[in-house]
Amino acid sequence: MVTATLLALSAAVLHATWNLILKVSEDRDAAFWAQWLIGAVLSVPVLAVVGLPDSAAWPYLIISAAVQVVYVTGLSRAYTHGDFSLAYPLARGSGALLAAVGGAVLLGQDLPSLAWVGVAIVTVSLLLLMGRGASPVSLRWAIFTGIAIATYSLVDATGSRHAGSGIAYGLSLQVLTGVTISVAGLARGRQRAMVSMLRSSFWRLLVAGVLVTASYTMVVVAFQYAPVGYVSVLRESSVLIGALAGWLVLRERLGVHRLVSAAVMAGGLALLVAAG
Repeated sequence: MVTATLLALSAAVLHATWNLILKVSEDRDAAFWAQWLIGAVLSVPVLAVVGLPDSAAWPYLIISAAVQVVYVTGLSRAYTHGDFSLAYPLARGSGALLAAVGGAVLLGQDLPSLAWVGVAIVTVSLLLLMGRGASPVSLRWAIFTGIAIATYSLVDATGSRHAGSGIAYGLSLQVLTGVTISVAGLARGRQRAMVSMLRSSFWRLLVAGVLVTASYTMVVVAFQYAPVGYVSVLRESSVLIGALAGWLVLRERLGVHRLVSAAVMAGGLALLVAAG
């Protein structure tokens, strides 16, 4: 459990950082594509060393990579229509909540009674977060993204257990996601925008690509040591980092209100960790 906790917390810091990089990008769709493609390219040589996951994991990898396209679309729209201090905590928090409940209901993973109290606190914090300064369109896209997060979390929690290696699973998913997002981008005729983004912001996107790969691989490995609800909700301690960054770095209004809401959410997460 200690290993899973450290991996999930480290992933939270990296995740909030690459999302902040995406938020400040002028063309978020192109930036998302570029940084994910960079992550895929960086993953290939490492994957050649660690080897491919077992064949039983590939159906889950394919499904997850397809869901990632939905996730990318939702997150990009959420950042376009809403503040970072709203969209990021709301998407991540709702995704964690749905993953925790889904892990218990669909995968039969037990959460003790105290953990359910933590889930209830997270739910209240989400309602507080949505209560002020949020347009309906930003809320819809953030919740849409949360549903996608919960979906791929549950798929990956199951798939990683069939992979033989969490690292191999995470890296393979990075490569497949780079492919699916690239196919989606090409289908929409966005290749020129992506090339332009790479030329103008290569080093920033390179850092983001490394963070994307590292953060999610850490989470997939953590899934092998703890229940999906525990890992998913603990990872979402990044909501506090996101709210803080929106307030202090991006100078977004209502930063204090959102930070308080995120702090309530973090309290629910801490309760779930203690219960686990």
